[in-house]
Amino acid sequence: MHFEWVKQAAGFLSPVFANQLADTEAFDGSINAVKQVAIIGAGAAGASTAYHLHKFAAAEGIELNVTIFEKTSHIGGRSLTVNAYDDPLQPVELGASIFVEVNHILWNATNDFNLTRVDPGADEKGTLAIWDGYSFVYEQDSDSWGWWNLAKLFWKYGTAPYYTDKLVKQVINTFLKLYERPYFPFRSLSTRAFELGLTAITGVTGEQFLAQNKLGGAFAHDIVQAASRVNYASNLAYIHGVGAMVSMAPEGAVSVLGGNWQMFARMVESSQAHVQLDTAVTSIAEVKSKDPLAPASRFSITSSSKRGGSEVVTKHPFAFDNVVIAAPYQFSGIKTEDNLIQHPIDEIPYVKLHVTLFASPFRFSPEFFNLPAGTKTPTAVLTTLAEGEDPKSGSEGAGHSGFYSASLVKVVTNPKTENKEFVYKIFSPAAVTPEFLSKLLGVTIPETFTGAVPSSSENASSGDADGESTVVEPISWYHPAVFHPYPQKLPRVTFQDPILRDGLYYTSGIESFISTMETSALMGMNVARLIVDDLASSAPVASISDDEDIVVVEVPAAAVAEDTKVEEVTEAVPATSEISLSEETVPNVEL
Repeated sequence: MHFEWVKQAAGFLSPVFANQLADTEAFDGSINAVKQVAIIGAGAAGASTAYHLHKFAAAEGIELNVTIFEKTSHIGGRSLTVNAYDDPLQPVELGASIFVEVNHILWNATNDFNLTRVDPGADEKGTLAIWDGYSFVYEQDSDSWGWWNLAKLFWKYGTAPYYTDKLVKQVINTFLKLYERPYFPFRSLSTRAFELGLTAITGVTGEQFLAQNKLGGAFAHDIVQAASRVNYASNLAYIHGVGAMVSMAPEGAVSVLGGNWQMFARMVESSQAHVQLDTAVTSIAEVKSKDPLAPASRFSITSSSKRGGSEVVTKHPFAFDNVVIAAPYQFSGIKTEDNLIQHPIDEIPYVKLHVTLFASPFRFSPEFFNLPAGTKTPTAVLTTLAEGEDPKSGSEGAGHSGFYSASLVKVVTNPKTENKEFVYKIFSPAAVTPEFLSKLLGVTIPETFTGAVPSSSENASSGDADGESTVVEPISWYHPAVFHPYPQKLPRVTFQDPILRDGLYYTSGIESFISTMETSALMGMNVARLIVDDLASSAPVASISDDEDIVVVEVPAAAVAEDTKVEEVTEAVPATSEISLSEETVPNVEL
């Protein structure tokens, strides 16, 4: 997607903006003025806010100018696509990768924008397995999908799969009421979650919630925990009940051909917002109106961008009536006056997740999984804890297995050799090492990860017609990244509400409740509805009462070793979660 429509001769200004380049100290705060809205962040929440502002305002006959500030060079936030071998014809999802039909906002976006939905699974059939670090506790052939109906599950786990499925659907159906009146829109997420009875589930761990429903035991340990680990990098003892249920949401996942980021790019384009990429907002300040009849004070924004290799700091020449912070505040670097945010934003610990993509001609080694040589290995491996292993959180949460998942996600063509190779994705709490990959693939991986080495593996050709050893490149393409894709979902019963003060909104509070692309888009739609409703009624936004102050369960952030060799992605996706235990397992998948 190219944003030529952003790069107008006046920079980012439309003709309407050009008429409003007055000093911020003398802005028009009257009710009849064209309202200016700033959105900070162009991920799922920011794009959805802009898109729904445009729709709702048009329906009410309200004139709005919307400016989006995005500190990176792309739309979509943590929804990222990278190109294997830098070939745009071989895209691979790096961030939030799947969504399902009950994700109404995303599903409708693909219909409205004529985007093609595709099966996100690997290009070849294989086996899904769940590994506890010593042995496979469950295996399933992908040819027999629709896994809730598999006799194998019931043979091994009895009726637990059936009743867990019913429980998941009950929780999801309750959550979906947030899309409808009288629950939508909501000024307080904490209040709505309580009214729907969901705080009774977020207030306990997934392990406790399943036990309360007589669904503990092997199925919870093997299957549900594998899902919570691949979705939220968390064991059942350290994720609240709603998060655990979201991890097991119904199957039927899809992705957008060419990358899920296109949904958000098209939302932004459709909104007719003025987009400033590579522009980081550095401060927000209150601006007092000189008009005593103006309904409220408004906001000035200062930003930083790079032009011609130099950093340019800009104080924008017009004030904004509303500002939406659509990115995790603690990663934004935004400074505010002491009293600007009347309801302080909680700093909560986010998971630090290493996502590693690489291409190789080799399959997973059977010896790595304690299987006899020559045994066919799974194409997708999820993990759980070993029997008797104490669950831990943070960087130690992976347990004996050392990673959360390792999956074949795509079959590609190596442009150098023109041979078929396999793109794998690994989720882990720490950076993968050449030693780990050497064991996983059964072939020596150089310290540089990519590069040729003499072949000594049974996976590769051992020699040519003359008996000479073949030189192979065990990893031909390598792309590591570090995400902060979602908060740690420890039990809690209150959540950051979307209104920080009159005219100032925040979307990422929903992430500690449920963190997915869809829920971020829902909060964006919610904030858009609140803004337009308040403008339509010509009334200032009501403040949250004192008895709705936020109480946060404080936990230490995960201590993970830094790796300066990989990119760090903190801006707002996933973020993240409708998942069946499919061969395409990704972080921050959809509800």
